[in-house]
Amino acid sequence: MKLAATRVRTILALGLPNLWRVFRYRVRLKLGIAWPHYAVEDISKGEFFREPTDVLSPPVTSSSLWDRRQNYFGWYTQEISDCPEWCSNPFNGQRIEKTNLPWLKIADFGHPVGDIKTVWEASRFDWVLAFSQTAANGDVDSIEKLNDWLHNWIMCNPPYLGPNWKCAQEASIRVLHLAVAAMILGQVKGPPPALKQLVVIHLKRIAATLHYGIAQDNNHGTSEAAALFVGGSWLLLMGDAEGQRWYKLGRKWLENRAKRLIEEDGSFSQYSVTYHRLMLDTYSIAETWRRRHGLDDFSKSLYSRLRAATDWLYQFVSKEDGDAPNLGANDGARLLPLTPTDYRDFRPSVQLASSLFADARAYGNEGSWNLSTKWLGIPVPTAELSPQHSIQFDNGGYSLLRRADAFAVLRYPRFRFRPSQADALHVDLWLGTENILRDGGTYSYNASSDIPDHLAGVRGHNTIEFDDRDQMPRLGKFLYGDWLSAEDVSPVSCDDRATSAAAGYTDNVGASHHRSVYLFDDRLTVTDRISGFKQKAVMRWRLLPCEWMLEGNQLTCKNYSLRITGNIPITKIGLTSGWESRYYMQKKVAPVLVIEVKKPGELVTEVKFGK
Repeated sequence: MKLAATRVRTILALGLPNLWRVFRYRVRLKLGIAWPHYAVEDISKGEFFREPTDVLSPPVTSSSLWDRRQNYFGWYTQEISDCPEWCSNPFNGQRIEKTNLPWLKIADFGHPVGDIKTVWEASRFDWVLAFSQTAANGDVDSIEKLNDWLHNWIMCNPPYLGPNWKCAQEASIRVLHLAVAAMILGQVKGPPPALKQLVVIHLKRIAATLHYGIAQDNNHGTSEAAALFVGGSWLLLMGDAEGQRWYKLGRKWLENRAKRLIEEDGSFSQYSVTYHRLMLDTYSIAETWRRRHGLDDFSKSLYSRLRAATDWLYQFVSKEDGDAPNLGANDGARLLPLTPTDYRDFRPSVQLASSLFADARAYGNEGSWNLSTKWLGIPVPTAELSPQHSIQFDNGGYSLLRRADAFAVLRYPRFRFRPSQADALHVDLWLGTENILRDGGTYSYNASSDIPDHLAGVRGHNTIEFDDRDQMPRLGKFLYGDWLSAEDVSPVSCDDRATSAAAGYTDNVGASHHRSVYLFDDRLTVTDRISGFKQKAVMRWRLLPCEWMLEGNQLTCKNYSLRITGNIPITKIGLTSGWESRYYMQKKVAPVLVIEVKKPGELVTEVKFGK
């Protein structure tokens, strides 16, 4: 009965309009109603791109991610002599054999390949961008390779058949990459017929399930809206009036999604740093396309939300190396891999978005962070964003504390949208570019049993677990119930001595956790008050990989030390090993300090990092 009540409350929290959209989608899926059809012969002939004649920019350093190697999720590479195996998982060598089935008859899970995202990755067309860049820089052989790969892809993935047509967001990313490549090569107007037809079949696939994407209240809706906006207007530029309805539909939902999913303070509905980048890059492509082709401005409201969203990401990102806390779900997505920078370098996206939406640059001087703007022909403004500072994004539930070279984040539950991770009151700590206290990450949405900790759950974060259960009951692979609600939130406060913030929550069975965070010039102090649990509470600190030494209740490594005190007896304390995943499908062993208590009271963690 209690679980049923939880399900009802969660369903209502998701919103009745979204539930109707999902119900309608599933009924149509079951009945096979109104899905588009297209014959492969219609687009299997002719070239997709020609040799560049009027490139968007002069020779610029290009991405090397697909130079004789496949690149997956920003870290895993595999040598290839020809086209990729489009329906295979390169991590285990398994493939989806039934590629002649309509996409709606292919399951999301249960394949021998494991995680279907490993199949989709090569079909996101990152290589289209890479080959167009090298072609624009004078390597005309890249055009032949680009056309050969596109021909091979469409022959192996006939329209609407096989796993690579299953997700409309994946189709949307392909459209956006084709459009960016056309801009880079100066071939937006008057492209070869095969390219136009390739765009059309993708737009039909996206439009067929758009309302399901909208119902997710996440980047599916923004990506699909952007693809319809860009692809529809592209058809209009070609003189095809069929693009008008897709263009209007895309513009409508780009406006709607910005208003609904981006909070006034810039927080995004998915509570994730990497998904925030994906959303921001999506709007950056749409705005670049709009400017390039003289389309009508978006609304002032949209630009206001995107300015705030740009500042949100800017405040999280290290100026030194472009890294950021690994908060929220991380599926390896990077929509604009136009630079040879690491996947975890967020600066190119921040610089592009700040140039477009804030009329200021985030980073001065010359550097790799300027390459995306150069490839897209966006001038970098001379004005600069204000320096990073301590700030609170209360709409999303983030307190950012800065002190000299130290940076701490307190994550607290402000769930207007469904949470994907149980990370309430997680704390991240950085000193310069070293992430001392860190998030466990994601690894995979279809992880196998060799991942002992469910990284999305409470054990994957620097917080407290009560009575061997998660912070919220899990109702499905991507759904928690009884979303937590923040209590006793203290705003970020700064004085000469320290910068501080605090928040708490009480879960659905009465266990309570309140956390106060103080950041000093040479240390971080975290005070946890806990009560309402029945048997035990376990606090975890996921640590920088290092030769940590534990003596009593103190842990040391290099210039760092961590000490646990409090007014309740510690029944167990130990240094163990856990998993962390900074890149999708990559896992590494990481040290974890585990502290167990059996009584309510107060625990104090002090992390010293002074030299």
